[in-house]
Amino acid sequence: MTQDATFEDGREAPLNLGALDGDDLQVIASLAQDAVFPITEMTWRSADRRFALLINRFRWEDADAARARGRTVERVQSLLVVDHVLGVASQGIDRTDPDMILSLLSVEFEAAEDGSGHVVMTLAGDGALRLSVEVLEVSLKDVTRPYLAPSRKMPDHPE
Repeated sequence: MTQDATFEDGREAPLNLGALDGDDLQVIASLAQDAVFPITEMTWRSADRRFALLINRFRWEDADAARARGRTVERVQSLLVVDHVLGVASQGIDRTDPDMILSLLSVEFEAAEDGSGHVVMTLAGDGALRLSVEVLEVSLKDVTRPYLAPSRKMPDHPE
């Protein structure tokens, strides 16, 4: 019987983070910045009040070390999950195009006084997702081993 490789085999640990407040969400947002995903990997299960994205996340936490050692930068597939979702709205996204690839630029929480609010995911190309949530609960979990970024380049944000 053979087994798949694990992160531990490569002396790496997969990310498994949770956010229950705006400060925690900033950490997840910085790690998810520049993730790309097909529109078909975006799911809202209204009965479960859960919204999930299977993203190809750029490994920002390893980028400087990879370049310093002459290694190619990497991506990893991760689940970005928002719980307690009451509703989902989108802007600037053609949800009828199954071949559309989206790029995540930022994730922010707009809090209301009672702890509810909106998780806003800004996408490249002026698109956005706005999730109405009862309370903030977001998780980011790596689900595959890292792989070489196909472009072999770090994302760039010229000013």
